[in-house]
Parts: sequence; C-alpha cells; structure tokens
Amino acid sequence: MNYDVLIIGAGPGGYVCAIRAAQLGMKVGIIESRTDGSKIRLGGTCLNVGCIPSKALLDSAEKFHEAGKHFADHGIGFGSGGGSGKAVDSGKPTIDVSKMLGRKDKVVSGLTDGIAFLMKKNRIEVLAGRGELLAAGRVAVTAADGVTSEHTAKHIVLAMGSVPIELSFLPFDGKDVVSSDQAIAFPEVPKHLLVVGGGVIGLELGSVWAKLGAAVTVIEFLPQICPFLDPDVAKELQKSLTKQGVTFSLNTKVTGLTRKAGVLTLAATDQAGQPVAFT
Repeated sequence: MNYDVLIIGAGPGGYVCAIRAAQLGMKVGIIESRTDGSKIRLGGTCLNVGCIPSKALLDSAEKFHEAGKHFADHGIGFGSGGGSGKAVDSGKPTIDVSKMLGRKDKVVSGLTDGIAFLMKKNRIEVLAGRGELLAAGRVAVTAADGVTSEHTAKHIVLAMGSVPIELSFLPFDGKDVVSSDQAIAFPEVPKHLLVVGGGVIGLELGSVWAKLGAAVTVIEFLPQICPFLDPDVAKELQKSLTKQGVTFSLNTKVTGLTRKAGVLTLAATDQAGQPVAFT
C-alpha cells in the first residue's frame, strides 16, 4: 500500500499527527503494535498504561485518603450512627481494589475507543503490527501472527514513544520486580512498595498506593527527587508526599536484589558508601 504519510506509533504524537495530515487531504496510515486480544489499542503508553490510568487511580486514591483522614472532621462517618444529636460512626473506609481497577480500565477504554473513532472518521488506515523502517519511503509491518507486509510512503513519521527501562541487575519479572505497566494494576494493596527512582512516574504511583495504605519507600540516587525540577519545588513536593506517608532515601544507589524465604531485600549504598538494605 502506498501512502502520503505513514506513521509508526499511535500514541499522542502519532495519532494527532495522523488526524492533522488527513485533515490536510493526505492519504494516511498509522501503525500500532499494542493489542488487547484481537483488539488494537491506540493511544500509546499515555492512554493505555501511563498518564490516563495513573490519573484515574490517583483520583480514586485521593477520595479514599480524604475519606479516611478528614471526613470525621465534617461529621461524616461510616457504618451505623448519625442522626440529630448523635455522634457519627468514625469507622475506617474500605477499598475494593478490583472495582477501582475496573473504573480505571473503563476510563482507558473510553478514551482509546474514542481515538479509534477519530481514525475511522478521518479515513486513516490503522495497520496492526510492529513497524520497521527498511529504507527511505519503505516500511515493513509484522502482524501478531508473523505475517509481514511492506508499504511505501512519501513521508514517514517515527512516533514510537517510550517503554520502561530495567536495570541489568534488577530485571522485571512482572511479579516482584515490576515496571509502571504492572504498578497500575496490582490486584491488592502491597504491604511495602519500594520505588527505585524518584522521578515523576515513580512518585505518582507511590502516592497512589501510599494513600491506599501501602508503606512506600522511594530510593533515589541523586540528592533530590525529580532532579529536573527547581530545587524549591522538589523540596515542597517531597514534603507533600511525606505527609501522605511516603518515606525517602536520597543519595542512595541500588546495587542488587536477593530473595530468601519469600522476602525480598534490596541492597544499596548510601552517600558515604556504606551498605544499606530495604525489605
């Protein structure tokens, strides 16, 4: 198939580019490898496993945190009690994690389905598979079943986005050592969550699970969290997260992981080069 514009990657950069090019009268194709069963998932990392699901979880976590910490101040309780002149029961709220995740998935599906509608509305052809740039004007698309097709285009846009990077000594296993992709879908609130890296993604997900009751420790190699932020802003952010129950270990370098009797221990060294451990 020949196109005016062929885009590899259907994330926020790719699909917006596709729509605009189609509006300008070009013949447009867009390639995406992310699928859910037989259904292609447009929207990239942001809509599927990044910004949107994490914000949906933050919304739920904030409501739970507010209910547990401050509702009693307003005379709002849980369970029996209440009525004129009576004390309202101040029992703690509970969280149904599966229902919370279901809401998150519904938010994601609504937006990704919306992107699919926009592709159809603008007559953009969606190619399911992994795109490979062969040469100037030539792209191969390998579908999930291994079948490869070749396409040509006057213009090729690379909009592949990003994926989590694992440490060589701390590879993802999807269970004990996870990326943000799995951290937005824990089936239950973890007892202790160690977050390696004090960047925005780790802090955001750390905040979610801390508000839901997990003990969360952030381990950062540099002397401040979010190193690209203004130091004063980073300091205030750390104060806010500390109030939520998140603890921090800065100037700390992670060196390895051991498993013994079902207990995970993260080895690290502090600023002075002394060994420290987190379990």
